[in-house]
Amino acid sequence: MAETKKAAATKKAAPAKEVKVEETPVVEAAPKAAPKKAAKKGGNKVRVESTRLLDRYESEIKKELMSKFGYKSVMQVPHLEKIVVNCGVGEAITNAKVLEDAVNEIAIITGQHPVITKAKKSIATFKLREGQAIGCKVTLRGVRMYEFLDKLVSIALPRVRDFRGINKNAFDGHGNYTLGVKEQLIFPEIEYDKVSKIRGMDIVIVTTAKSDEEAYALLDMLGMPFQK
Repeated sequence: MAETKKAAATKKAAPAKEVKVEETPVVEAAPKAAPKKAAKKGGNKVRVESTRLLDRYESEIKKELMSKFGYKSVMQVPHLEKIVVNCGVGEAITNAKVLEDAVNEIAIITGQHPVITKAKKSIATFKLREGQAIGCKVTLRGVRMYEFLDKLVSIALPRVRDFRGINKNAFDGHGNYTLGVKEQLIFPEIEYDKVSKIRGMDIVIVTTAKSDEEAYALLDMLGMPFQK
């Protein structure tokens, strides 16, 4: 009888152990899922927010500017705020296809879809009506801004024929710089055979610098090929 009772007790105890073994993985699996998702999001964020020129600005240029101008705080160091790429298309008044081509080319060059610019007033001499589409523009910020500037100074501008540097007197007195490009073919993304017409564009680099001297130092350190 004693052996029978022990066997019965063993049989009853066995299921209890199996329940504990089954519950343990369920409890441990729940907290493990959250860190994996967080790590994935964090990993993507790091990759998106990192560029060669931005890394150089954070690690080297900031220190050089602080030393040169004697800033007391890192917050005083000037930085790029935005880059505006504007393309005027006067032919769009009579041919809408020309504007479409310009929009596609600016999108390819900057990696961002441009917005259509419209006339603010009517001009009878040019047969222009108020609100009519006459061009397109893109405002770049953050990573795309630094990527575009890096491509501009290291690839595009050196491809200009007889290039001897850009004018260092094109600042507006408030730390902003305007550069005119005569043809879109200097950008490597544009294929010569697919270009319907050569057109230029204006590139405005807006900084937080309080003076042209500070803006010049910032852009020079970022690699802008100014005339010496």
